[in-house]
Amino acid sequence: MTTGVTTPTARRRSRARTFLPLGIAAWLVLEIWLLTVVAGVAGGFTVLVLLVAGGVLGAVVIKRAGRRAFRNLSETLQRQQSGVAPATGDDRPGSGNGLLMLGGVLLMLPGLISDAAGLLLLLPPVRTALGRYAEKSLERRVRQAAPGSLGDAFQQVRIHRPDGKIVQGEVIREDAPTAHRHEPDPRPPLTS
Repeated sequence: MTTGVTTPTARRRSRARTFLPLGIAAWLVLEIWLLTVVAGVAGGFTVLVLLVAGGVLGAVVIKRAGRRAFRNLSETLQRQQSGVAPATGDDRPGSGNGLLMLGGVLLMLPGLISDAAGLLLLLPPVRTALGRYAEKSLERRVRQAAPGSLGDAFQQVRIHRPDGKIVQGEVIREDAPTAHRHEPDPRPPLTS
């Protein structure tokens, strides 16, 4: 007997949700295996010193990147208050702070592979290349966004100026001219 109600079909699981847990598990197993190999060759005390040094270095990197980000935010706010145009593009102060903080977090994680990845992120050319790749990838995904998705919303609020700068804004479209609309505004006027 059918009730006329269609059964909902299960959404297909994305590749990231399928392979991310497997990738994390493989990374953890590889980290543990590498720690045991290095401990067998160089000794357990050496591994302990490496892990502690990585944690301390990671904390220092995160602290410096956080201070730089706060200083850049303060400078940007002061520029806006004084009417000076903020810096844009690669000359912008603080570009790459997020990747620097990610490098610090990777250094703080116990493991030699994460330490190597964190040390790579401390190198400015690696941060620059990775930042450009991430920016291009994000731009491509936003351009290919389906209507009604979050990426479509990001694409709608970006307005490109002739000089290449991007201005955040909101587009308001009125289908009918305002003279033909006779709807009263349901909100009271703002008074002070």
